[in-house]
Amino acid sequence: MRLITIAALLAALPFAAQAAPTWQTISSEPGKRIELDRTSIKRDGNTVQAQGRIVLEKELIDVRSGAGYRVIEAITRYDCASRNANTIKRIFKKNETDVVREEELKSNDLPVRSGTLDDKVLREVCRPPKESQAELAQKANEAATQLKQANDAMLKKEMAKVEKSVPVKASDAPHGAAKDAEQAAIPSIRPNLKAAAEQAKAPPPPSEPAKPVAQPPAPQATRNPTVVVHTTPAPKPRRPAKSEGYMLELTHSDAALQHAHIHWGYEGPGAPENWAKLDAKNTVCATGQRQSPIDIRDGIKVDVEPIKFTYRPSTFRIEDNGHTIQVKVADSSITLTGKTYELVQFHFHRPSEEKVNGQRFDMVAHLVHKADDGALAVVAVLFERGNENPFIQTLWNNMPLEKNTAVAPPNTVIDLNTLLPASPSYYTYMGSLTTPPCTEGVLWLVMKQPVQVSLDQINIFSRLYRNNARPIQPAAGRLIKEGR
Repeated sequence: MRLITIAALLAALPFAAQAAPTWQTISSEPGKRIELDRTSIKRDGNTVQAQGRIVLEKELIDVRSGAGYRVIEAITRYDCASRNANTIKRIFKKNETDVVREEELKSNDLPVRSGTLDDKVLREVCRPPKESQAELAQKANEAATQLKQANDAMLKKEMAKVEKSVPVKASDAPHGAAKDAEQAAIPSIRPNLKAAAEQAKAPPPPSEPAKPVAQPPAPQATRNPTVVVHTTPAPKPRRPAKSEGYMLELTHSDAALQHAHIHWGYEGPGAPENWAKLDAKNTVCATGQRQSPIDIRDGIKVDVEPIKFTYRPSTFRIEDNGHTIQVKVADSSITLTGKTYELVQFHFHRPSEEKVNGQRFDMVAHLVHKADDGALAVVAVLFERGNENPFIQTLWNNMPLEKNTAVAPPNTVIDLNTLLPASPSYYTYMGSLTTPPCTEGVLWLVMKQPVQVSLDQINIFSRLYRNNARPIQPAAGRLIKEGR
């Protein structure tokens, strides 16, 4: 009992430490300070969960509530092996105590880019634990070892008792001991074997020496609990048929199991109308109130702030991920309303997912960006049929031959600035990701002027993805701004 108490106290120590969070500065940059609450760190193998925050010098305006904030706290799960991050919750605060807004997030793991908030926090939380934690773990291991040794000793003691009390064969023991052996070995079936036990006590007839071997073993054979228990249910051979029927019933009646092995897509059982049924993480795809894409119409014409594009020529990595052609580049970002969003990846849809005043375009490129506080911003570049696009042709020239196999040409450089339209004007609204898990709170920036691509370039993509566009979602009275 004392060992169990010690182990319980040791196990409870980390949770007790979490009661008083303390913020430690891990990085200071112009305009912001990045801090980590070390008491919030929870480790599970290569996965670490921790709470970090950004403290801003200047107040920003929350696009949802309209209130100002200077502190963004985030609870994030980091995969130290693959360098991925998944933000679970964000808290926007006006100051240390006043909360502006909280939001629970359900999103996929995203790669951690160098120099970002997640990169700085990941480097800290993925370091080996300090000595104090190591000593605590060592003490816990010692207590666990002592418990194991005590359990092993107890188990050996009990096994020794069983070996002494249970004979190998009841027929080899004296007649009186045979009865005791039956009680010790198979007490639960002794009433059924009473007559057989009485026969076993009787001496064999002298005139028939072979009968003690022939007759008594018959009742002794029935003493074997294996024979008695397993010969009772006669219809056992028919059980496979019953089990097979049971599996068929599950397949046809349980909708969750029916969708368990279906991957999301754009047609058939994995089509958009079934996304929420395929995985509990995709519930927002059916219940969300700010889903994308939408038909962009009836926007208010205002002077929107110009998007500052910081796209630099870079090598690239292109992949057919089974849903689209996706491309990653390095050191590119956008800045809007004082916030910088790093470019994570861009990909393509055919036809365009969004409509503009009821019109759908031939294709669209979605450029997905992520800010230090985890906020997402997607720049949409619409494509219309026309002249060949050199930027797109470079990508198509290096398209991988197989799905889920990336190609990274070592000497080929692309410049995303050449993909952008000449006009900087755009539509903007708040929406969601257009693929599962359909995370909401995404800032959409849809460029008004389309870019030309050739019919051949459209057909090349169509051979891979004839239709990978999510249907239009209800606008639900959302405010849409249109640059004038």
